[in-house]
Amino acid sequence: MIVSGTLALVKIFIGLAGHSTAVVADGLESAGDVFSSGFVLLGLTLAAKPPDENHPYGHGRAEILTGLLIGLALTAGGALISYISLQRLGEPRPPMPAYVLWPVVASLCAKSTLAATKFHYGRALHSSALTADASHDLVDSLSAVTAMIAVGLYLIDPARFLNADRYGGFVVGLMVVAAGIRVAHDTSMQLMDTMPDDKLMEQIRDVALSAPGVRGVEKCFARKTGSRYHVDLHLEVDPEMTVRQSHEIAHQVRLRIVKALDWVADVLVHVEPAP
Repeated sequence: MIVSGTLALVKIFIGLAGHSTAVVADGLESAGDVFSSGFVLLGLTLAAKPPDENHPYGHGRAEILTGLLIGLALTAGGALISYISLQRLGEPRPPMPAYVLWPVVASLCAKSTLAATKFHYGRALHSSALTADASHDLVDSLSAVTAMIAVGLYLIDPARFLNADRYGGFVVGLMVVAAGIRVAHDTSMQLMDTMPDDKLMEQIRDVALSAPGVRGVEKCFARKTGSRYHVDLHLEVDPEMTVRQSHEIAHQVRLRIVKALDWVADVLVHVEPAP
């Protein structure tokens, strides 16, 4: 966050000094990245709290809410960047120095590395907030490339590409809006208890069916509460066995699933008589 914040301030300062709308827009986008990273840290901290009496499923949804807030902030910030850039089209401008490109190049190198790292750990930890923040870093990298192209065109031929820098700022804003909408959509689907993909559901069924005494899986549901899923499972067992025996099978199935699938937080098993 310290590196990102420093780069954001440098880009905004140099962009203003060099009269570059695209570089200022890229700096504002980077500043939003610092803001979102702070939210991610807060969300991960809250999500790590253990379950309690009022939150038996834990506090994992705080992380998903963080991802949603990041998406909404990206959308609003991107729209503002595009609006300001369009307002300045056609306005006279003083010459732009070439040094405005240097902080953008530094930002591109730093953000590309951060995006790759966060995507890796976000997927490994099944973290919505961390993946959302990685998406923001990726957008920051793409916006840096856009700013470099826009400024480069202006520096090559200022008369012909007078508004290239401002169009670059507009495109940066649109990229931020697109990323924000995608992040907000993905996290909203998780808040609505959208089921994981069929491949993951099949893994749950396979592990359950591997337990001795299980004749079938009648129903299987899963909902995400943070970085992991809570599963509701309906097992089919011999209708003639005792309650104690069926309970032991259900217990073993729960243990098998939690041990085999690290993305599952817990399993609630219901026992049904096999047909």
